[in-house]
Amino acid sequence: MMKLKPNCECCDRDLPPESAEARICSFECTFCADCAATVFGGVCPNCSGNFVSRPIRPPAMLAKYPASVERHLREQPCVA
Repeated sequence: MMKLKPNCECCDRDLPPESAEARICSFECTFCADCAATVFGGVCPNCSGNFVSRPIRPPAMLAKYPASVERHLREQPCVA
């Protein structure tokens, strides 16, 4: 099951489960659309995979399977 991480791993921007701004790679590394495009050029800095829009979990399923509250940040600095 997808974790739906709550923040951008680069700039720490909040990315709630319903956010259309969340981007993920196949390993669920999570970034905001701005960082994914401008800082990383569409390539995940952790695995070199591409980014896609994160799916939005329907409210009924979100109630049953809540999003993660654990925040993640990259150890390496993020710079544009």
